[in-house]
Amino acid sequence: MTDLPGRENDPNENPFAMFGDPEQIAAAMRQFADMLSAPQSSGPVNWDMAKNIARHVVAAEGDPSVMEGERRQIVDALNLADLWLNEATTLPSGVNNPQAWSRSEWIEKTVPVWRQLCDPVAARMVETMSGTLGATGLPAEAQAMAGPLMGMMKQMGSMLVGQQIGQALGSLAREVVGSTDIGLPLSENAALLPGGIAAFGQGLETPVEEIRIYLALREAAHHRLFQHVPWLRVHLFGAVEEYARGITVDVSALEEQLRGLDVNNPEQLQQVLSGGNLLKPEETERQKAALARLETMLALVEGWVGTVVDGAAEGKLPSSAALAETVRRRRATGGPAEQTFATLVGLELRPRRLREAAALWQAIERDRGIDGRDAVWSHPDLMPTADDLDNPEGFVRGEPELDLSSLEASLGEAPKEPEKGNDDPRDGAA
Repeated sequence: MTDLPGRENDPNENPFAMFGDPEQIAAAMRQFADMLSAPQSSGPVNWDMAKNIARHVVAAEGDPSVMEGERRQIVDALNLADLWLNEATTLPSGVNNPQAWSRSEWIEKTVPVWRQLCDPVAARMVETMSGTLGATGLPAEAQAMAGPLMGMMKQMGSMLVGQQIGQALGSLAREVVGSTDIGLPLSENAALLPGGIAAFGQGLETPVEEIRIYLALREAAHHRLFQHVPWLRVHLFGAVEEYARGITVDVSALEEQLRGLDVNNPEQLQQVLSGGNLLKPEETERQKAALARLETMLALVEGWVGTVVDGAAEGKLPSSAALAETVRRRRATGGPAEQTFATLVGLELRPRRLREAAALWQAIERDRGIDGRDAVWSHPDLMPTADDLDNPEGFVRGEPELDLSSLEASLGEAPKEPEKGNDDPRDGAA
């Protein structure tokens, strides 16, 4: 065996090493098997395949079932947190059926919302991708007769997007602590993951009981907001759909990547499929406007939750300030939630606005109290804008002097010009 090229000095080495890392090859082959065995999808994403791939990702590092003792601890923490929140917000309870999930359960429970979030963007991606794949290398006359081929290419695009989403969901499932990590309502039920709580607490010199209650406060606060502000969910998902309607794909870059793809190279194929670059959209002005609205609202949600949780934990949870800073650091550094959201939906969030949003809610509470702070959520027209995040005191004051002076100026100028035009004979002479 020593006559194999490159192995003259290492006769005991794996004779198959020349073909690449066996684990990478196995992962690529498993992805191929998932793609080939998955049933055809009626939508832009093959969600059956996406869920299978996501489960493979979490199972690779272990995903134990939730034990009864863990379930009781989490349910008790969510109920206690919900009780504490009664003193910190006027919004009613949103914890109806508290739950404890494994990572696989998180995937299964949240896929319906991911589907609603991802399908609008994925539909445009698959449409462009299938057209590019089907048209590449075909003469004009052949393209007109390529209906069945286009259908097959569309199915392939659906599987490729499903593969990417499955990888992203599996990666995110290893990091999340509950159902609201990305600031959007992924489930109707408040839930925490014992595995996620343990991962969050690694390296922290804080009792796990306090970590559990603090994360339960955040989870319960999110659910109060989304269940009792009826327009909020529609507003956020509408911004995603508006973003999708303006989406375009860099066709030339897509063609270049597909042209250089060697289906006989498992390592290259795995890199292309899991890297996310194959389906990265271009941003248009329309998308940027929708993205700005979404970023602002997500920052306001997170800022309100942080403010309410700080108020609920004050005097009850000694480590609340340190835990709040830990959460802020995770969000400010673009943690897994932001990265995965960008991969799944194509939206890059800017966590720097979160601190500014928290300062705005705190300013409102100081001026108007808890009731006045929460009343802002009663209608979307009352919500702060991106400009208000830069000037929270101006939003609190309402800038009445500026508004009134502008109004008086416009009212004072409006009647004067027509009177001059109607009554001054020199104007008529002109």
